[in-house]
Amino acid sequence: MSELKLTGWIELDGARLTRQDIETILRERPLDILRFGGEFFLSGNGCLARDHFGVMQGNCPKGTLTCESGITGEITPAVTDLPLEEAIITAVRLRSDEGVTALSGGVDSTLVAHIAGRECVAVGLLGSHDLRQAKHAADMLNLSCTYVEITRSDIAEALPVVIQTIPKKDPVNTGIALTQYFITRWAGEHGYHRIITGQAADEIFAGYSRYLDSKTLEEDLARDFAGLEQQAERDQSIAALHGTYLSMPYLDMRVVHAASRIPASEKVQGQRRKVPLRDVAERHIGPELAWYEKKAMQYGSGVWKELCSLARKNGYKTSVQDYIDQISRVEYGH
Repeated sequence: MSELKLTGWIELDGARLTRQDIETILRERPLDILRFGGEFFLSGNGCLARDHFGVMQGNCPKGTLTCESGITGEITPAVTDLPLEEAIITAVRLRSDEGVTALSGGVDSTLVAHIAGRECVAVGLLGSHDLRQAKHAADMLNLSCTYVEITRSDIAEALPVVIQTIPKKDPVNTGIALTQYFITRWAGEHGYHRIITGQAADEIFAGYSRYLDSKTLEEDLARDFAGLEQQAERDQSIAALHGTYLSMPYLDMRVVHAASRIPASEKVQGQRRKVPLRDVAERHIGPELAWYEKKAMQYGSGVWKELCSLARKNGYKTSVQDYIDQISRVEYGH
């Protein structure tokens, strides 16, 4: 049997698998891989496999077992019907045996951080919204958290690397990826491989402000959920620079399944978004944190403001995209 290589973690029917368990399955009953849950890219015994949603990156299609003869089957773990609260708790706890939690102070990451009970990290420029709100949440919930202050020079130094790394080089993706760069760099420097995040909650529970006025909310959510694969590629490519990976409990099959049974009309109610998630969160982190409306990470961290400032300083007063394109051409000839 060829050497087993695994990025991420694997479960089968709700039980975490050890490396020895996985080796035995590969050798004796490889079709059991089709029932694997977790977040993983696996290679061994002439086969490659990736988790159902493609959270982990790898050189085979997401959610497939691919062997020498081609795609052997689709990886679709069995999902038990669980109430949303139980699904979220299960998903977080399965991921909480190691790692650090990325905390921004919004409901998504704060609920995950509270359930996980692990060390947290928050990043932002001095005085930024996310550093203030993360500290407030951590203090309220008695969470241990490190606050990483980044500077304009840090952003300028990281920017060419980020632009080179991410697949879609536009302002939104660059701003998000820059913030992820500093989270994952800190984690890698401090010996963490897994970074537990609150990502995907907006697409699953209807968290974006544009959903408030949507006349086709079910379709919009389905479209944005499909876009999570590209987001994962962006974020995991940045994380890999530092020997880390992002773990996403809201993209657990149990959570996605539980959320899919909730009508879109219950996710957005009046001017309130992510209502089912906030209802669950209220029982764990209290109403103040559960119903707090937070800025997107690139804005809350202060990174977007500094990116725009750098563009203006370099002669691009009206187009951050032109600035990004120029860096890509000068640094990498793209």
